[in-house]
Amino acid sequence: MPSMRLPHVFTLLTLLGSLAACDRGSKTGQTLASNSATTSQPESVDSLGNPVFLQRDTPPEVSLSGASSAQHLSLPGSSNRLAALAWETPIYKLPDKDSVLLGYLRVGAIVAASAKPVGYKDCPAGWYQIAPFGHVCIAPSNATLDLQHELVRATAQRPDVTNPLPYIYGIVRKPGPIYSKLPSLQEASSAESDLGSRMAEWLELSGPNGASFRTDLWLRWKDPTQVPTPQSLWESKANLHIPWFLDGRSPPGNLANLGKNKNDLVVGQMRKHQGFAFIDTAVRDGRRYGITTRLLSIPVDRVRPIAGSSFHGFEIPSDIDFPFALVRARNAFAYRIDNGKRTKANPLAHRSAIALVDKKTFHGGVLHYQTADGFWVSDREVSRLDPARRMPAWGKNGERWIDINITKQTLVAYDGTKPVFATLVSTGEAGLGDPEKSKSTKRGIFRIDRKHLTATMSSSEVGEEFELNDIPFVQYFEGGYALHAAYWHDDFGVPKSHGCINLSPDDARRLFFWTEPRIPPDWHSVQRSLTGSVVFVHP
Repeated sequence: MPSMRLPHVFTLLTLLGSLAACDRGSKTGQTLASNSATTSQPESVDSLGNPVFLQRDTPPEVSLSGASSAQHLSLPGSSNRLAALAWETPIYKLPDKDSVLLGYLRVGAIVAASAKPVGYKDCPAGWYQIAPFGHVCIAPSNATLDLQHELVRATAQRPDVTNPLPYIYGIVRKPGPIYSKLPSLQEASSAESDLGSRMAEWLELSGPNGASFRTDLWLRWKDPTQVPTPQSLWESKANLHIPWFLDGRSPPGNLANLGKNKNDLVVGQMRKHQGFAFIDTAVRDGRRYGITTRLLSIPVDRVRPIAGSSFHGFEIPSDIDFPFALVRARNAFAYRIDNGKRTKANPLAHRSAIALVDKKTFHGGVLHYQTADGFWVSDREVSRLDPARRMPAWGKNGERWIDINITKQTLVAYDGTKPVFATLVSTGEAGLGDPEKSKSTKRGIFRIDRKHLTATMSSSEVGEEFELNDIPFVQYFEGGYALHAAYWHDDFGVPKSHGCINLSPDDARRLFFWTEPRIPPDWHSVQRSLTGSVVFVHP
């Protein structure tokens, strides 16, 4: 598989391995509930003495059913709060930068904090304890007690975990400039000499590359009924939805870690198939721009909006119970087999779950399973799932764990000895190849040790270049190998990845909040060695 590189923005936590790509060599639903819970948390510790946020402490932000509810934590005896100012604001076990790193906050996150500093080591403005545990240093480039700080207000749109995709997403189809602010039409025309003709072409195009394709995705968190069409916006040269921090100015801070060119209008170039996440969109002089999570501006006419797969797995036993099969193939059928002859009975819905009985047969050298309604399904088109034949020690001990079958392209989640969820995945495209030499997924028994609400993955290997920003719900379990959402494809059930385990966005979201280590509300990342949920990857 190709060698991978870390994101181009190198911060403390990146260097410590918080963000890595899928690589053998990296070191580093239902109706949504809207109630918000605020609770104080007891501090529990793991076998290494590090604090943990237990599953029993509060209801999960997202359940395996897909239902969600907002959670915010408090600290007893304090109404104080602090806000993150860095792309990654580190959280330490003790008020000391040499102590254990527990995770980080992303810029704009607001968390409950102690009423007064609890230490000052290498932090003149003071260390504050935060909820549910850990310590953050107040510093101009790290964190603040001023919740009206302009960078905090500019990044007030937090990752939306009530949705399978926490941000607005797009994939570059026509590379072009990345702007430091919203350019005027004159400025954009100077930077893009073919702007007029290309806009006319885009407005006339139909399908996923045209202006009319899924315009609702660019209007997330807005009322789409109150927004003119792209054509009318361009003709009127209107200004619409421009946020205060881009109204005739550059955004606050320097989240993109720009160097000498930070005051330039054009600060970079998009690459084809590059993925971006956006916290908002705005219209300047008739042209809509996406505002990235780093507060840069990208014209959406160069980007295809991404809805992500709507597929999600099945709860066991409420949705279906063993034995059952998940339909991998897009043109699968239930068959009749009579007197040695096989005929098609009816088509099977792609990625549906089919109840089976304990009966199987071979036809034409291919294994077939009998369905609960008396038909037969082919092993080449479906993946049969049964409970674990031998329960491993971690299951007997009551741990939550995940079973990944590469041949079947399936995932089954267990709560101790009880199977609770099953779905289709996409492992490395090289199947059972050597992970050291090909794009295959490493096999073995691992533990999840780092989780990120979103993280960037990229490769600079010739012929394999890519950069996908803010991949959702990332769970690293071995070096650069991770479980994560794939917003750029919808082929779950087929080997597809560079080595990671791709999940549909909703499956990734549900499992992210189910596994250990549990991420506290408002944190962007948590890490814990040796005691996270087991991931068992096997042929």
